[in-house]
Amino acid sequence: MLESLDKIVSFAKRRGFIFQSSEIYGGLSSCYDYGPLGVELKNNIKKAWWKAMVQERNDVVGLDSSILMHPKTWEASGHVDGFTDPLVDCKECKKRWRADHLLEAKGIKPDFRPGDADININCPDCGGELTEMRKFNLMFKTQMGVVEGEGNEIYLRPETCQGIYVNFLNIQQSMRLKIPFGVAQIGKAFRNEITPGHFIFRTREFEQMEQQYFIHPDNSEKTFEMWKEARMKWYLDLGIKPEKLRFRDHEGNELAHYAKAALDIEYDYPGMGFKELAGVHNRGDWDLSRHEKFSGQELKYLDAEKNEKFTPHIIETSDGADRAMLAFLIDAYEEMEARGDDSKHDTEVVLRLHKDLAPIKVAILPLSKKEPLQSLSTEIQNNMSGTWMTQYDETGSIGKRYRRQDEIGTPYCVTVDFDSLEDKKVTVRDRDTMEQERVSIGELKEYLVYKLT
Repeated sequence: MLESLDKIVSFAKRRGFIFQSSEIYGGLSSCYDYGPLGVELKNNIKKAWWKAMVQERNDVVGLDSSILMHPKTWEASGHVDGFTDPLVDCKECKKRWRADHLLEAKGIKPDFRPGDADININCPDCGGELTEMRKFNLMFKTQMGVVEGEGNEIYLRPETCQGIYVNFLNIQQSMRLKIPFGVAQIGKAFRNEITPGHFIFRTREFEQMEQQYFIHPDNSEKTFEMWKEARMKWYLDLGIKPEKLRFRDHEGNELAHYAKAALDIEYDYPGMGFKELAGVHNRGDWDLSRHEKFSGQELKYLDAEKNEKFTPHIIETSDGADRAMLAFLIDAYEEMEARGDDSKHDTEVVLRLHKDLAPIKVAILPLSKKEPLQSLSTEIQNNMSGTWMTQYDETGSIGKRYRRQDEIGTPYCVTVDFDSLEDKKVTVRDRDTMEQERVSIGELKEYLVYKLT
């Protein structure tokens, strides 16, 4: 059982999943690059989310809105005035802290200031005195214009959902949608976090997978429950252990200014405990009402059959591609006794990712580097690569190659041996059971389609 994220961080770098951004220059705090296997895993997570949220539903459509938006968007959303964190600094070691996190760690509701004498909170690192709390806006600012200093001040979006709200009428009218319907989006967001950390759990640049479901106000509660169960089921169906997940309802003082109800799906991260993985929020009519007020554009829905015009309420589902990837990596990571006779180590790592998420679906392993086996193996890979991500590996003993593939989560290895030249069959090995089956080359693709579906 993992006690911290250290092994995951080391593993992710060593096997090409995640690298520190700009590492040759000393790195950039809380920014990460996704390596060859990491980008495949993250893409597969996004594909699985899109399939569940859009492809398999008739009531949800997609959107890809701009990162840069009109500045008034963020005035209407409340981000310009209210998107802040309470900040304190240590007067001794100069380290910066989130005041609410320090209070929560002491079991105090974050309605107070760490500088208050009666709660007596000092710097967790050095014990030094903390400054008074001040507000810190989390949005990144930039300039739009050709001459420096003469452009308009705009922001990198801190969330993707506002792009959906401002396009509500465009989408509803162009797609002739009737309430209830949803709009889904996957995209980058940016927050100038005071205390980012815990690897890719909290970063300054991250990718959101959000869906906004527009409903009649009378259907808020049952729709909230429907999406609550659907989002939990998605994680369970993709292999997350049930005991590692839980719901947590937001209490009254936790609710965002727009929320009528909210809950988190939390995952038990090693060294961190249960922390937010995803969220479901009843946002009421706050968002569309605000954008209607600030833009002057009516954002109501007309139910022609009932002759009723109303501002739709919104049930939001919010998932992070980065946090989801971290949870899937942690949950799939297993250290076990070496399963091969030729191993130099007592333990080995098996990454038991769900087949839909595995970066490489099939590995092609010629038993020898001799040309006839190389040629046949290449032919087999070419037949598979149009359907799945594959990997060709001819270096090292077959046992070592199996273990390399187990470590990156490859569900099936196809071994091409000298008998394959005669009987036109290959050996297919299962990652989890280690069972091996002899399969005709002509039937191999059909066999793998069945196994990977």
